[in-house]
Amino acid sequence: MPEKQSQTIMAVDELQAIIQRCQILEEADFKGEDFNLFQVAGQKCLEDGYAAQLLEVIQNEKNKVIIKNMGWNLISPLVRCIFMYKQDDDKREHCLRILDQLAQLCNPKELFLGLLEQIEQTSAEQVCQTVMLLLQPLQTVLLKLQNKKAYSVGLSLAMIMNQLTPLPVPYTKQQIEEDKLGLCQCCNAVVEFAKPFVNEVVKNMEKSLECSDMELKEELLKFCMKSLKFPLLTAQLEPLEGIEEHPFRHFATEIIDILWNIREFIPLVFLHHKGKSPHWENQEFEDIERKNSADSLACLSYLVFVQHFGIEGFPVVFSPSYLLLCNMTHIGVLLKRTEESMLSKGLDLFESSLLRIEDNSLLHHYLEFRDFINVPQDLVKIMTLCPMEHLRKKSLNILQLFIDKFDTEGKYTLFRCLLKTSNHAGVEGYIIKNIKDQIHLSLTEYDNVWFTGHHLVSLLDLVLSLPEGAETDLLQNSDRIMASLNLLRYLVIKDCESDNQTGVWTTLAKIDQNFLKPLRVGLNMSKAHYEAEIKNKKENRKEAHNSNTVCSVTVSGEKMPAMTTGMQLQVLHSALFTFDLIESVLARVEELIEVKTKAVMDEHS
Repeated sequence: MPEKQSQTIMAVDELQAIIQRCQILEEADFKGEDFNLFQVAGQKCLEDGYAAQLLEVIQNEKNKVIIKNMGWNLISPLVRCIFMYKQDDDKREHCLRILDQLAQLCNPKELFLGLLEQIEQTSAEQVCQTVMLLLQPLQTVLLKLQNKKAYSVGLSLAMIMNQLTPLPVPYTKQQIEEDKLGLCQCCNAVVEFAKPFVNEVVKNMEKSLECSDMELKEELLKFCMKSLKFPLLTAQLEPLEGIEEHPFRHFATEIIDILWNIREFIPLVFLHHKGKSPHWENQEFEDIERKNSADSLACLSYLVFVQHFGIEGFPVVFSPSYLLLCNMTHIGVLLKRTEESMLSKGLDLFESSLLRIEDNSLLHHYLEFRDFINVPQDLVKIMTLCPMEHLRKKSLNILQLFIDKFDTEGKYTLFRCLLKTSNHAGVEGYIIKNIKDQIHLSLTEYDNVWFTGHHLVSLLDLVLSLPEGAETDLLQNSDRIMASLNLLRYLVIKDCESDNQTGVWTTLAKIDQNFLKPLRVGLNMSKAHYEAEIKNKKENRKEAHNSNTVCSVTVSGEKMPAMTTGMQLQVLHSALFTFDLIESVLARVEELIEVKTKAVMDEHS
């Protein structure tokens, strides 16, 4: 007899011997040694390919009590063997039947813990396959449990989601189609696993919910909240061409359906109800819980208001401005993230909320809400710091959309705020251009107290000034300075001194003192500095007889990367060109002021 066959028969014989010994014992007399011997012998049968014999032992009615008490010990070796065999292998089929039998016969409490332990100990590469394999037996066991059912369902869902959360979420069409680790498939399998428990809550909601039903409902709500944060917050949820049923869109639909069915959808969207948040004595844990909840609610708002999940039963009584108010907190949460998937969701939610509102209709009172001031500042950070160009461009377009929605007082207040907080010359230049457009409307189409008279004069104090007087870095602030000069030129041309609708003529001396004179001095100093630098570089180049000498140059207080002398000269000439441009507009403004002032003096003489 071959040695391997002899060892296998010995393993089966050992198992039979243990079974026969335990058959004559009462259930209460089983000892720890019996459990260990049963586990070792059963594992050996599985590993040596004799799952069929083990299945026969388990199905034998005489062994029912033994399997009830000891069977759960086979879960770990059983799972290993299932993954070892190929799909069409008879031995794999025998192992799957053993798993099904264990779910039917074992002590539910012991098997429940055994299944969870197996999920917890699985490697990241196999976690999705393991979860999908064990969901059916886990569901069977949970449906049998009488005591602490809600707690056990909640523990199962929490354990599964905690194991899935570290996995990368497929984002591109190719990644979703490949589903390398099986996450797409696994998430949808978990929702199917939860459905009997959802149905149980729904059925009992028609009557009055008992305490246990309320606890089960709360556990399902926690699962939905976790699912909104992972994978849905990270997932690409736009419809993808060529994918008929987008797995994450399907998953999102199922999560929204659960929330509708357990009557938590509307409270979550509008009342920001988070369920019974646990009280943490540790402040750090409480902060994490609050952040997780904020992320989940932000994702829910995106699903509802951008992707229109669950919208068919949505109340239509809310005004667009109220919906914007509800969403601003969520938009702020998303725009503070750095991941593309979350930033783009925040921008989409903001844009979608704004497009429902008519231009010039959003009341300035909304700016009293902190989020209405904070969110545009978040937009500015994306516009100036985000490495992804398409998101920078989109955030600029949304900032303009946000400005357009406010009434004139709102625009005025927002401009003042952004000028004080943006700390970016390009953004400040953009805001000043907007101010110019509002002044133009006031002078040509309708009278507006906020962009004429003393209100405008107050705003011009912010606009027509240099942050550090003549010492201001003109190159770094060139966008703001050019926009300010263009605005002043427009005011001088458009507003006659006799009318003085804008108030610019009565404040001209102040403008000259705070803006024009320091700018002229600054230009002279900057041009002299850069011309001297150019002369110095040219002389150095002659001495070196090599235009490719690599050295460094400092521009706007920042040391630039190493470059050849020729490249440095190009940068310096470019700076001089900027100064010449500013100087030409400055000269034109000064000329216009002089001509208009002289004309008025001539009239009075």
